[in-house]
Amino acid sequence: MMRSLPALAALLVLCSVPASAQTSDAEYCAQLSALANRYVSGSGGDGRSGPDLNTVGAMTDCQKGRYDKGIPYLEKRLRDSRVTLPKR
Repeated sequence: MMRSLPALAALLVLCSVPASAQTSDAEYCAQLSALANRYVSGSGGDGRSGPDLNTVGAMTDCQKGRYDKGIPYLEKRLRDSRVTLPKR
């Protein structure tokens, strides 16, 4: 019984890592989305400017927890627009 306690403790630590990584990804994705919404724009048909549909799609990916799709696209669009990325 005593031998399994360290293994159980290690397993609990490993299980908690992805949850904190997801929270970090969620926060980072939200920051990127806010920057993209503010600085990455294209003209719409009605004369107003706003993010292009691909950027909107990446922001939606972030909202739905698909950070692996949303983050890389938003980072690229922001870099292309010469916007400084937030620290991760």
